[in-house]
Amino acid sequence: MIAAEDFFAPIDREWHKEARKRFASPFLGTNHGHIPVDPMMLSHAAVACGRSIREFYESPEMGAHCVAFAQELYDLLPVTHWYFSLVWLTELGMETQYMDLMPPVPKAPIILEPSQVDELRVPSPEELLNGWTIHQMFRANDYIEKNIPFMFTPLAIASDLTGSAAQLCGLETFIMWTQSEPELAHKLVRTYMETAANGAEVVANRYGSAAITTGSVLGNNDIFSDDMVRDFSAKYLNEFVKKCFTKGAGPQVFYHLCGNHCTDFKVLKEYMVWSPMTIVHVGYMNREVFPSDILVKEFGGFATCMGTVDTKLMVNGTPKQVYEQAKCQLLKGRDCSSGYIMGTACEVPPFTPPCNILALNKAAKDFGTYGTW
Repeated sequence: MIAAEDFFAPIDREWHKEARKRFASPFLGTNHGHIPVDPMMLSHAAVACGRSIREFYESPEMGAHCVAFAQELYDLLPVTHWYFSLVWLTELGMETQYMDLMPPVPKAPIILEPSQVDELRVPSPEELLNGWTIHQMFRANDYIEKNIPFMFTPLAIASDLTGSAAQLCGLETFIMWTQSEPELAHKLVRTYMETAANGAEVVANRYGSAAITTGSVLGNNDIFSDDMVRDFSAKYLNEFVKKCFTKGAGPQVFYHLCGNHCTDFKVLKEYMVWSPMTIVHVGYMNREVFPSDILVKEFGGFATCMGTVDTKLMVNGTPKQVYEQAKCQLLKGRDCSSGYIMGTACEVPPFTPPCNILALNKAAKDFGTYGTW
């Protein structure tokens, strides 16, 4: 297999210089260029570069460089990254299985009966250093730091505390336990949360910093009431981010609230920990994309707001449809006093037509160029 560093042409440093100024605008208030676009690029980058989805995850070096190349290709962000959603589970005893058309998944739950929950133990940072997850992260980060250091931003990842914990016993069992055996469900979430916080410490210690990316995915209004989201997601998010700060990660925090958060966004807002470099992103309100005017009204005083275009539209819609929905969101959100970013409701689907990503970016330029409104 060809090495990643021998596969790609050099990144255009003039493009990168411009993209870096643009991406800094929401946080610094410099209003440079146009509103930045972040379609949450993962394995689509591999597809766009002629590689496979499976290769993106099996080869972190290739995956990270694919993302870097896609950022330039679509004129997006000046940073690159590599990750997948269910990190740290192997260190708790689960076996990971690679898939051809999706991220790695756990082969099977490891908690088959309630008595096994008490046997779980939080791995120490020293133990995590010998684990599979951190090895994959180190492969990606060390490669970026060596080969494209100007795009290097290490991440402390726990994309979904509640949903990841649920994998330990299986989603159906976990949801049942939140009602019938809540102490067991809490033990699972706490164990995962503390493991992920120790993982953040390991990343921060190695690289001197780590931007925190977390959120509430399983904890949404399609699954839980507002009170249940508070108990099984929001409170743990609060504790996780605080722990990350004390362990050296941050101050950058990205809150990704995936799924339907039609009312629980107010609950999650109560428990979010804010820093000067916080981004809040909410996917949907019922079946529609979360309106950017409500996003800005609720979160604009605390964080940069990331508006959203429906991922189903990105993969199945026309460029015109993507452009029009992005336009609508931009007009509602672009005046956010703490800055605005245009994005997609979740990871841009791997087989998204490139023309739809270009349409998303064109809308940001047409309706989000500073000084034109």
